[in-house]
Amino acid sequence: MKAIMKLHGKHGIWMDDAPEPKCGTNDVKIKVTHSSICGTDLHIYKWNKWAEDNIATPLIIGHEFCGIVHEVGSSVTHYSPGQRVSGEGHITCGYCRNCRAGQKHLCHRTIGIGIHRDGAFADYIVIPESNVWPIHEEIPSDIASFFDPFGNAVHAGLHYEMIGEDVLITGAGPIGLMAISICNFVGARNVVITDVNEYRLDLAREMGATKAINVRNNSIAEFFPELNMKSGFDVGLEMSGASEALIDIVSNMYHGGKIALLGLIPNTTQINWDSIIFKGLTVKGIYGREMYETWYKMTQMLRSGLNVSKIVTHKLPVNEYEKAFSIVESGECGKVIMVW
Repeated sequence: MKAIMKLHGKHGIWMDDAPEPKCGTNDVKIKVTHSSICGTDLHIYKWNKWAEDNIATPLIIGHEFCGIVHEVGSSVTHYSPGQRVSGEGHITCGYCRNCRAGQKHLCHRTIGIGIHRDGAFADYIVIPESNVWPIHEEIPSDIASFFDPFGNAVHAGLHYEMIGEDVLITGAGPIGLMAISICNFVGARNVVITDVNEYRLDLAREMGATKAINVRNNSIAEFFPELNMKSGFDVGLEMSGASEALIDIVSNMYHGGKIALLGLIPNTTQINWDSIIFKGLTVKGIYGREMYETWYKMTQMLRSGLNVSKIVTHKLPVNEYEKAFSIVESGECGKVIMVW
């Protein structure tokens, strides 16, 4: 089968022939029809320090996908060939304290598809039945192909009370952009987003941001009067992974505010701990998706009118994968989808 692979420990990605994965007793084999490029895939493509430390080559990459069930194992009970599905990219142990408590997203033995084992940028992928998610007929395959990062945005966006709240999102990447729509959908008052990329700030405005601020040119606080705000934001969603963004969130929060951290902040980041303590801020790390409540909420919000379709800015045949990765690397895009 054809597969997009990391064959060598250097910049780049390659399409090559790979053996078709075999379907085990409890597995589902899926014919991939759509896949979406993630920031993690870009790290692997660039072969940065994180990739060097975490990726063993050769590896079929990718974890954002949807497709059609091709084959099921003899013990599979809920799926059959022909069904349209996606899949959770984190395979958990099922036996640790958190897994047994129904908190699989906190499993410390998590295996990442396309990171620790072969992924979804291939004609076929095999995953455990428990990781498969059925796609409702009302949801287009383009959207279903990025349920994974959409789930990150939903997990973060629904973690705190949003109704009537002023929300600050730092980072207008695809997850931050989808979070705009989610926060608006559940009743936030102001949804403000910051970035330094004008293309993505324009896209943020299309996605419904109350204000999209280029923090290279303006401070966040100078827009408080325009937003009818006096003291700061109630909820902060850090989705950029930039040190400066975390500093901005902390300094612009209202007393008692709540912050969700999704972006991977550099270890060298220094923040004003006095602000966190004396403002009484709550700071929580968000990782992955709650299995599988987040997937349920994603499905039902889309079926109830949530629209994230504007996040799709490019759609290419998979044979143009090099162009697709170049577009993502440029930053001049939302979600880039490859059709198999």
